[in-house]
Amino acid sequence: MRKLRNEELDRKDVEGYKLADKSPIIIVLDNIRSLNNIGSVFRTADAFLIEKIYLCGITATPPHKDIHKTALGSTDSVAWEHVQDTLTLVERLKNEGNHVISVEQAENATMLNEYLPSKTKKQVLIFGNEVKGVSQNVVSASDEVLEIPQFGTKHSLNISVSVGVVVWDCWSKLNA
Repeated sequence: MRKLRNEELDRKDVEGYKLADKSPIIIVLDNIRSLNNIGSVFRTADAFLIEKIYLCGITATPPHKDIHKTALGSTDSVAWEHVQDTLTLVERLKNEGNHVISVEQAENATMLNEYLPSKTKKQVLIFGNEVKGVSQNVVSASDEVLEIPQFGTKHSLNISVSVGVVVWDCWSKLNA
């Protein structure tokens, strides 16, 4: 086997991305501290044609050199918006008919491997702060909570890893 060169990958340019049909997935970042994590989320969002990223609370916004370092230009392709209050955004997105999901460890959470995303509603996936997770008021306001099953000694995954795992899972189930 031979590795493919970048020019052989048939990737969209920024304009092509903006014109492409998007996945019915929205990402919400609830008070993310690490600019590298934010950049990684943009890159994952670009890979799966995510409709939009909402950057909430203390979550930094582009342009910033540390976001750019990991985003590799995806801040130009993926639509994003800063919203100060995550709970207000959640209420708005629910009122628009979206299925709002916190990714968190919580009572009665649905395990990701058992989750079947709706094909009639957009999936709003909320990811929380690296230390505190998704705010409790946001978890309480969500339609559902998803938990990534874990089997080792640690209690969490890095936020950018969690986004990659959950987005890939939802995207693959929606496109099966």
